[in-house]
Amino acid sequence: MQPLTLNFRVTTDDFSLAGQASSAVKHTLKDLGFATDIVRRTAIAMYEAEINMVIHANGGNITVTITPEEICAVFADIGPGIPDIPLAMQEGYSTATEDVRDLGFGAGMGLPNIKKFTDELDIQTKLGVGTTVTMRIFVK
Repeated sequence: MQPLTLNFRVTTDDFSLAGQASSAVKHTLKDLGFATDIVRRTAIAMYEAEINMVIHANGGNITVTITPEEICAVFADIGPGIPDIPLAMQEGYSTATEDVRDLGFGAGMGLPNIKKFTDELDIQTKLGVGTTVTMRIFVK
């Protein structure tokens, strides 16, 4: 299998489109015959990152590269950046607005869930510029 690269654009505050990228990748992985556990972990981690982009950033891009060895997803946003990554990684910590919470989002589990369901997680952020989240799930 040759590496397969998928690209998606995420817009801010559009909850109706949130989850489309993670769903598309989930279906692609199923079609390619990846193990159920790999598909599930990838879909959960990607959904959490995608929702974070909708809630906290001013949009961005997702690039997913699929190889027989790994799934690598890069989420590059143009948001405000994360002032305190260790704090943001704590379960329950959230900067989501009340409006977002009223929609059922913003419980503060996004980054902790991404870490839980991936094999590698790298977060690069610059205040006022944006954040790039790179996650890898290894195919065992």
